[in-house]
Amino acid sequence: MKTLSAFFISTVILLAAPWLLPLPLAAAEESIDGAGNPVMIEPEVLAMQIKHLNTEELQTEADRWLGRLKQTVQSLNAVKAEVWRNNQLLESTEEAEELAEAEEQKQETIRLDAELQAELERKDKYLEDLADLREQRIQLIDRLNVIVDELSAKLGMSDTGQERDEVLAYRRYVDAVKAIEVDTTDFQALRSTLASWLVSNEGGLRLGRNMGKFLAILAGFWLLSLLLSRVASKTMVLARGASQILVRFVVNTVRRGTLIAGLILGLATLEINITPLVAVIGAAGFVIAFALQNTLSNFASGLMIMFYKPFDIGDFVQTPDFMGTVNSMTLVTTNMLTPDNKLLVVPNNELWGKVITNVTGSSERRVDLVFGIGYADDIATAERVLREVVLAHPAVLDEPEPVIAVSELADSSVNLICRPWVKTADYWKAYWEITRSVKECFDAEGVSIPFPQRDVHLHTEGLTGDGGGTGEKL
Repeated sequence: MKTLSAFFISTVILLAAPWLLPLPLAAAEESIDGAGNPVMIEPEVLAMQIKHLNTEELQTEADRWLGRLKQTVQSLNAVKAEVWRNNQLLESTEEAEELAEAEEQKQETIRLDAELQAELERKDKYLEDLADLREQRIQLIDRLNVIVDELSAKLGMSDTGQERDEVLAYRRYVDAVKAIEVDTTDFQALRSTLASWLVSNEGGLRLGRNMGKFLAILAGFWLLSLLLSRVASKTMVLARGASQILVRFVVNTVRRGTLIAGLILGLATLEINITPLVAVIGAAGFVIAFALQNTLSNFASGLMIMFYKPFDIGDFVQTPDFMGTVNSMTLVTTNMLTPDNKLLVVPNNELWGKVITNVTGSSERRVDLVFGIGYADDIATAERVLREVVLAHPAVLDEPEPVIAVSELADSSVNLICRPWVKTADYWKAYWEITRSVKECFDAEGVSIPFPQRDVHLHTEGLTGDGGGTGEKL
C-alpha cells in the first residue's frame, strides 16, 4: 500500500512539475537590474530562457533590450559629440600655442601646452568610453537578435514571404545602429578604435574565434565529404547493375552536397545572415528555370540515362547522328571519342531521344564475314578452309559455335558467310586477322575470289554489205 501511495505521489509531482515551475518570463524578469534594464547574460542562456515565451512576452523582452540599446546608442552619440568638441578645442589650442611661440610669449606657451596635455588626456578618456560603449552596443545587439529571431519564428512569415512588421521594426533599428563609424581624419581616434576593437571580446577576438570555427568547419566537412563519398562509392558498387555514370553522379552529389552544407554552416559561424541569400536564390530559381528550358530537358535526359543505363563509360555507342566511345558524362552532356579520336560533346537530349545502339554493351559479339568464291571452285574446299582458319584463331569462342554456310549465289560469285563469336574486346583483331588468313589460305588451296563480271553482247548491222548483220558475244 505504501508503495502504491509513493508511486501515486511521484506521478502527481511529475505531472504537476511544469505548472509548479516558474514561467520562463519570470526567469527573464529576474535578469533585470535596479534601473529596470536587463542584465547582460550570455546569448545561449537568454535563448533558453525565452524559448517558451509567447509572442507578447517576447515583444516585452525585446522592448526591454531595445530600450537599453537605445540608451547605449544615445550615450555613444554623446561621447562622439564630446570627442568632436575636444578635437575642435585641440585644434584651436594648437593654433594659439603656435602663435604664442611665434610671438615669444613663454608663459602663454607653457599655459597652452598644459591645456593641450589636459585635453589630450580627456580625449583618451573619451576614446576609452567610446570603445566600451561600442562593445556594449554589440553585446546588446546580439541579445536583441536572439529575442527577435525567436519572435520571428513564433510569428511566422507574412503572406509575401517576408518577416512580419513587428519583427522588421527591430531589424531596421539594429541595421541602422550596428555600424562602427571611424573618423579617418583623426589618427588618434582611428588608432584607438582599431586597438580597442582588436582586443575586444566582441571585436577582433570574436572575429578570430569565428574565423577559426569557419576554417575548422570547412576542414571537417571536407574530410567528411571524402568519407561519405567513399562510403557512397562502395555502396553503389555493391548495388547490382549500377552503372559507372550513376556511381560518379551519386559520389559527386554526396561530396558537393556535404561541402555546400559545410560552407553554409561556416558562414553562419561568421555571423553572416544567409536567409536573404537563400531567398534571392529561390526567387531567381524560377526565372533561371524558365530561361534554361533546353538545359533542363538535357538534365532530365541525363537522369533517365543514368537510371536506365543504355550505356556506360567505355561503351562504344552508335546513334543515327553520332558514333563514338563514351568518355564521360554530366547531367547535361555526354562526351564521346570518335574512332579517329575526336571529342564529341553531345547534349543528353540528342541521345535519349534517338535509337541508341550499344555496340560494346555485351561481353560477347559475333563477327560477320562474307567471302565470295568462283562458280568453278569447290564449295566444300572453301568451307573446310574457312572452318580451319576460324577454329585456329585464339580469339574465337567454342560456344556459340561458328556458322559457315553458303548464303547467296551472286552475279559473279558464290558467297559464303562466316560467323564466329569472340569477346567484345577482340572483335576487330579477330575481324582483321581472319580476313587476312582466309585470303592466304584460299590462294594456297587454289580457291579463287572472282572479280565482278558482266557479259556484254555486241550487235553489228551492215558490216557484210547485204544489209544483214551478225551478233558477237564478247
